[in-house]
Amino acid sequence: MRLDAPGVRAQPVSEAGTARYYSAAVTSAPPPPSPAPLQLLDAVAAEIEAHVASGGWDQRPELFALVPTRVVASEPAGADMLGLSPDAEISADSLTPVAQEALEDKPLDELLAGIEWPDTVAGCALSQEILVLPPQAESELSAPDALGEAAVHPDRREARLVVAVTRSGAMASVLRLRAATAGEADDIAFGADLAPNLTAALRATLE
Repeated sequence: MRLDAPGVRAQPVSEAGTARYYSAAVTSAPPPPSPAPLQLLDAVAAEIEAHVASGGWDQRPELFALVPTRVVASEPAGADMLGLSPDAEISADSLTPVAQEALEDKPLDELLAGIEWPDTVAGCALSQEILVLPPQAESELSAPDALGEAAVHPDRREARLVVAVTRSGAMASVLRLRAATAGEADDIAFGADLAPNLTAALRATLE
């Protein structure tokens, strides 16, 4: 499956200046949030997560192309969607996330293995909901039914993971841990590589 250059046919999210997984669904508890300032790709990943979060929980995985903003803005419709004037100065590093068509209902690793991007796409990102377990709980899971056991584990936490990668080798991850009760705030963690397997699978789509 080849995804055509998204151009102006898909709706840009905005301009932004599983850990391991069993079917990309279970990960160990994340490291504490990084205190370092967000870099470009961190900001892109955070923008995507905020966009997806606006639709609430219980969503399917969503794939995004990361397109140079200059490319999107080169067409009048793209510039209009981004709210840019024709003579606007745009950084060469600026990326615009462009949501792709809904993914088929197949295993995620199988879907990603069949994707290749056109040269105009500088990177890609994926948002997916996962279950997070403490390391000691994860070690107790049995491989044949790890996902089923994780789904009923008393220490499980629901989370949303966004992983973004570029052709140049940059990578960023953001993890939103769903609050245990309605009155609590979600926890958010950033990291260069919170999901090594998923990062590798996304990188492979750009090769």
